[in-house]
Amino acid sequence: MRQFPILMVAVDFSEHATAALKYAHNLARKLDGTIILVNVFNERDVRAIQHVLETYNAALYQKYIDDGIQDRQNRLSQLEKEIGTQATVIKKIVRIGVPYQEILAAIEEEDPDLLVMGTKGRSNLADTVLGSCAQKMYRRCPIPLVSLRPEPRS
Repeated sequence: MRQFPILMVAVDFSEHATAALKYAHNLARKLDGTIILVNVFNERDVRAIQHVLETYNAALYQKYIDDGIQDRQNRLSQLEKEIGTQATVIKKIVRIGVPYQEILAAIEEEDPDLLVMGTKGRSNLADTVLGSCAQKMYRRCPIPLVSLRPEPRS
């Protein structure tokens, strides 16, 4: 591990991702580290919109992608401000694709020391039917992975 660690946080804008970013921020401050935020625009959603818009107006599809990426960048910046992580966040990445594959690609490109992500805590049936990004990351992540479970509901 380098002297000043780089932490990557997978952000899907859920409450679980917010908790993961807060955790990473506290850890980065204690270790004099920095944070890279990564968000993935799910390819499944992009393809659905592409199918609809290409038959209507292909230029609208590119506008949707450009606007979607900009919106996600803005949301990452807003989240950064809400939590107060401006001093520790060094980069914000938005990618398009299959979430776990794009997170793995970002890890390869950015070479962080640790990945922090929140889990939604869906049922086993949902994970079996839909798949789980967290499960795939547990099996494939080439760096240490901190997974934060949802807080128990009272």
